[in-house]
Amino acid sequence: MSKIVIVGAVGGGATAAGQIRFYDPDADITIFDRDSTMSYAACGTPYAIGNIIKEPESLLMADPQQFKEKRNIDVFLKHEVLEIRREAKQLLVRNLDSGEQFVESYDTLILAPGGSAVIPEIVGLSSANVFVLRSYEDMQGIQRFIKENKPKTCVISGAGFIGLEMAENLKHLGLNVQIVHKSSQVMSILDSDISERIEAELAANNIQLHKDAVIAKAGPQKVELSDGSQLEADFIIMSVGIKPNTELAEGAGLPIGKTGGIVTNEYMQTEDPSIFALGDASENTDLITGEAKRVPLAWPAHRQAFLIAQKLSGNAIPKKGLLGTSVVKIFSLTAAMTGLNERTIRDKGLAYKTVIHQGNSNAGYYPDHAKIMLKIHYDAASRKILGAQCIGGKGVDKRIDVLVTAIYAGLTIDDLQALELSYAPPYSSPKDPINMAGYKAFGK
Repeated sequence: MSKIVIVGAVGGGATAAGQIRFYDPDADITIFDRDSTMSYAACGTPYAIGNIIKEPESLLMADPQQFKEKRNIDVFLKHEVLEIRREAKQLLVRNLDSGEQFVESYDTLILAPGGSAVIPEIVGLSSANVFVLRSYEDMQGIQRFIKENKPKTCVISGAGFIGLEMAENLKHLGLNVQIVHKSSQVMSILDSDISERIEAELAANNIQLHKDAVIAKAGPQKVELSDGSQLEADFIIMSVGIKPNTELAEGAGLPIGKTGGIVTNEYMQTEDPSIFALGDASENTDLITGEAKRVPLAWPAHRQAFLIAQKLSGNAIPKKGLLGTSVVKIFSLTAAMTGLNERTIRDKGLAYKTVIHQGNSNAGYYPDHAKIMLKIHYDAASRKILGAQCIGGKGVDKRIDVLVTAIYAGLTIDDLQALELSYAPPYSSPKDPINMAGYKAFGK
């Protein structure tokens, strides 16, 4: 019987355990996690804070008792793995409640430690009410502060996914929200013309945006920015980035890649064939360029869990690389992207062309329609799609998902004309925006 130990019990770790059990009913599976909750829907936490999700407990997918009863998997929460002893195939583990330390052996070790929110060194920050949002406990802390202190103002540092989602949800609670962002555009993974539309949506919802600035000083109810601005802030949300939790792997001598993630091969194995890594802390490859890429999102972690389970069950499936497909809601807008953005394409010196289509999400005469902008970059010679972005009121995710499929299938920009996409007035047009982009690019 193979003994499998997993470090991390959230999306990637819990999914890996479930997948392995599905394919191997006899494996001895144990999970350790230093948090007090497991297998929760982290992506839903901003919406629970904003009271869009009325029952935060619904984000909890499972608990240790359920894992034991339904899957015969042992889960130990509030247990921190301190050390990997590779030669002996052992772990040093500490019970965070009792302080007791013990040794756990393994045949296969899976590292799913996730990432931690970056908190910059800022003068006076210790005197301010500062929160991050990386865990269920973080969500509970923010909810508790809002309930007990009834704040009126919040400053969010960082205009990425979490920053934008928190801005909307805190505004939904009636707070005065301001965003500070060190870059010249929000959502830096997007092209600037797409970001500009997000910025306009923030302004339309009375979210003040301070670009090209960072928090320089902080106090109990205020912050001072690097440009000299003074902002009222009953509390601060830090969302400036995620640092992969690679300390355990580094201590064991496992290679860390240039993206800061644990280096893995095509089967998610590290340099040590008995140790796998997945999720936010693992380094993977870009599907378009083949270069190192780290994508701290839910889909890659779940896919990687499946690949590990297949490898361990004797049906090895190599990974294909990642596109970094993502989507975000900003009030009435949805923005989504996949593949390379324009800045990355230029930095790599690739010869490319771009097609832009602006139109309706579905038939313009149908009452429920919205404007969308679809932007696709493609290789000038091969005409293969390099990346795409879309923004609008509805139907954005649908178009990006079609383009993800096209990229994986190796289709060209010209092939988009021929896709026989579903049509009825509530959903699309006789020539879908995807088709229109293909027609516009034809011969160019």
